[in-house]
Amino acid sequence: MNKDLTKGPVMRSMLLFAVPMILGNLLQQCYNVADTLIVGQFLGKNALAAVGSSFTLMTFLTSILLGLCMGSGALFSIRFGQKDEQGLRESICASFALIAAAAVGLNILAFACLDFIQVFLRVPQDVWGSMREYLAVIFCGIAATFLYNYFASFLRAVGNSVVPLVFLAVSAGLNIILDLWFVLGLGWGVRGAAQATVIAQYVSGLGIAVYAAARCPELKGLREGVSFRWRCVKEIAGFSILTCVQQSVMNLGILMVQGLVNSFGPTVMAAFAAAVKIDAFAYMPVQDFGNAFSTFIAQNYGAKEGGRIREGLKGAILASMSFCILVSALVWIFARPLMAMFVEAKETQTIWEGVRYLRIEGAFYCGIGCLFLLYGLYRALGKPGMSVVLTVISLGTRVALAYGLSGVPAFGVTGIWWSVPIGWFLADLTGIAYYIFRRRELLSWEG
Repeated sequence: MNKDLTKGPVMRSMLLFAVPMILGNLLQQCYNVADTLIVGQFLGKNALAAVGSSFTLMTFLTSILLGLCMGSGALFSIRFGQKDEQGLRESICASFALIAAAAVGLNILAFACLDFIQVFLRVPQDVWGSMREYLAVIFCGIAATFLYNYFASFLRAVGNSVVPLVFLAVSAGLNIILDLWFVLGLGWGVRGAAQATVIAQYVSGLGIAVYAAARCPELKGLREGVSFRWRCVKEIAGFSILTCVQQSVMNLGILMVQGLVNSFGPTVMAAFAAAVKIDAFAYMPVQDFGNAFSTFIAQNYGAKEGGRIREGLKGAILASMSFCILVSALVWIFARPLMAMFVEAKETQTIWEGVRYLRIEGAFYCGIGCLFLLYGLYRALGKPGMSVVLTVISLGTRVALAYGLSGVPAFGVTGIWWSVPIGWFLADLTGIAYYIFRRRELLSWEG
């Protein structure tokens, strides 16, 4: 089922590869969205605020592992495009050891700092009890998150985006069933929602690991033994750590904004918790399309197919911007009914605040769509440091403006919402300008 993206029609190959990734990550969002929807409708506003704040924290923690896996995946794609089987095997060994060690360290740190989280995120006391109970369980799924994202990144790097979708579909369905059973049937509250998520995560993580070990020839060859070479470890670390920094900086900024949101109380916390889930669903397809685009570019970069890279870039921009315009219109129109899915009808102030967030941020999805393409492009061309620069610009602007504008009475919490699209567009302008002026250097073999 592996697909060589250096051959065949450019847009057709890219879209066929992207669709399973888009569907898969939409399903992955179901892990926490199922918790949020069920908790918000049946356990109340404070429980919704607790689960929503936990989601932001877990997104930051898992982004560290996701960044490491994505960075390794970019190098896997380049080796696959170069037809360098030995180099690919060496990269697999080095990256697995590196990321597994990071996962263990992250898990230990998460439990050690559990009680510090309330202070860092400024969580109100009436929300903290439920949030701590939820986190104490959800942290147990960090190892499963590593397994799934590592093997999914490997499979996608060699052109197989279907199998990760299959495992996510099974586990997402299981998560929803267990959520209903544990929360409504057994009355376990937020702890039951967390247990449902963790069980589902291990189903997908262990399942995809077993599949890859049994079915992928690149992994079967590892049984014969592959030596660790310092050059390979250094190369993997360069790709993985910089992509990890990019992902974690992005989500650290969001986490800092979460702390600011929490200072406005449970109503704004609950509105933000629900609106962020809707937001994630809305632009998740262009994020995943950016990752598919990155794999396409990386394979063709390894094969030195400059023409296909340029054609893919033009097609990706057209497809991404068209989708963003459509989704912006839908979110603007249906903001209120979307919020009502997560929040009880009597919580009118919470719904109103969430609608305001969605109509401000949702109008500018073209900004984040372009940014995801730029992240993918520079990661694939061996310039992951540039992705870090763009992230720092985007999130630095967002955090600075959020804290600055929210302190002005005329803006208040609305200033937090407006800071987001402004950060996107400043990073877009930087990334586009860099490509225009450094295009010859990026595709150096063309002279």
